[in-house]
Amino acid sequence: MQIRLAEPLIALSGVGDLGRERRAGAAARSCFIASRLARAMGLADAGIQDVFYAALLQHVGCVGYAQETAAIFAGRDIEMNHAGSFTDFADPADFFRTFIPELTADTDLPTKVRLLAAALIKAPKLGPVIHRASCEIASSTAQRIGLGPGVVEALRTVEEWYDGHGGFQGLSGEDIPLTARVVLTGMTAMTFHELSGSAAALQVVAQRAGKQLDPAVAAAFAAHGRDILDALDAADIEVELPAEEPPPFVLVDEDQMDEVALAVGQIVDLKTPTSYGNSRAGFEIAGRAAKVMGLDSGPVRRAAALRDIGKAAVSNGILGKPSAWTRAEQEEYDLHPLHTHRILARSQTLAAEAELAAVHHEREDGSGTFKGLRGENIPAGGKLLAAVDAYLEMTHPRLGEPMTPQQGCEQLSRLARQGALNAAAVRAIVVAVTGAKAHLCRDLPAGLTERQVEVLRRLANGDSNKQIARTLVVSPRTAEHHVQDIYRKIGVSSRAAAALFAMQHGLL
Repeated sequence: MQIRLAEPLIALSGVGDLGRERRAGAAARSCFIASRLARAMGLADAGIQDVFYAALLQHVGCVGYAQETAAIFAGRDIEMNHAGSFTDFADPADFFRTFIPELTADTDLPTKVRLLAAALIKAPKLGPVIHRASCEIASSTAQRIGLGPGVVEALRTVEEWYDGHGGFQGLSGEDIPLTARVVLTGMTAMTFHELSGSAAALQVVAQRAGKQLDPAVAAAFAAHGRDILDALDAADIEVELPAEEPPPFVLVDEDQMDEVALAVGQIVDLKTPTSYGNSRAGFEIAGRAAKVMGLDSGPVRRAAALRDIGKAAVSNGILGKPSAWTRAEQEEYDLHPLHTHRILARSQTLAAEAELAAVHHEREDGSGTFKGLRGENIPAGGKLLAAVDAYLEMTHPRLGEPMTPQQGCEQLSRLARQGALNAAAVRAIVVAVTGAKAHLCRDLPAGLTERQVEVLRRLANGDSNKQIARTLVVSPRTAEHHVQDIYRKIGVSSRAAAALFAMQHGLL
């Protein structure tokens, strides 16, 4: 059985909304505007479809560079993304008028000073790094889930400015694909329509014509934008947006939906090194254990892959904190299953996954979060997910030494005896973990050597060339050579995209 990819992908685009602290459905609204604008400009159906999917995926990569931005901006990666959404970086005055106040909101004076210094000193160099990571993650994700080269190319170039002063490739004018120029205009219009209404959207698009935006596309928006925005205001966006995709529709089967779930889950895994491999491990263990329990393994394994996408709403100041959380931080973290559920529940295709992922921190005795459900109110697949998540937290902890698989299974069994976890689910996981065959021989992807895989793991972790050299006992020059050769072989040029490649191929 095949389904339209658009339906679940509209919901999953909400990951980018969370990572930019935007109102739910921002990516979907941007997609609506860009698709209507492309049609008004007379683009062929193939071009409109490229715009449709590129607009949905434009910002899914925003969580991929959270490590870099959190390190610079005092753990405020989400606030930085939010501030950048509304700032005209071509206007130095707007940097101080918009970006700095948004970035420093609700902070004390010493933190404001620290953030201001970081923004003035490091932000200019950070822009290309952010754009490179975001575009590479989004474009590689599009390719992975089976979207065409037009979508991939639009996503690789969507941050480029018409005047050549944006993005990371230095493209300008007609060298930027028209689809990318339309998507950027649609996103700009959506941002300021959401902030201040239709008049503001029309004004900002006109002001940015010839700078960030293509003057011809901006002129088309001036002619048709009011009607498009009126239609947007009247639309039930999640119901009506699929109609904006022209046929032939992109269709996926169950195996391809598995890949979609893994692709989105692994993007959020990029937030912190301790979560690398989390989605893949959950997917594989839950899938095997579900079969042991006699459950339909499809929704269970996809829910396991997607269970933590709500962490996109949690700042790296919390997720990456090297010490215990405060009560307030713990409470913010405990809400991530709610965010996950809200995203998945927007899709009828993912309805079963939504219900399972929502309860992956619940406990049989009612001591879990975020609802505090007891065993009789937790579905069998949810009981399994709770045990899978507990096992992975033991073997891949945020703090402290990881347990071995055997120790993790023993601790799961203790929790089952104490009434916190479901005994049948724990037994299934023990079978799934201990019965898994070790793959001692494997073909490494992209022609990588074993040594380069070691370097790739350190690179993904955020190590500099000097740190890689010290860890692997090689010269910095040799480490740099390995890094550049790895980038060449895997076809990316940012740490975040390299980490995503490593997770996709089971190297992390």
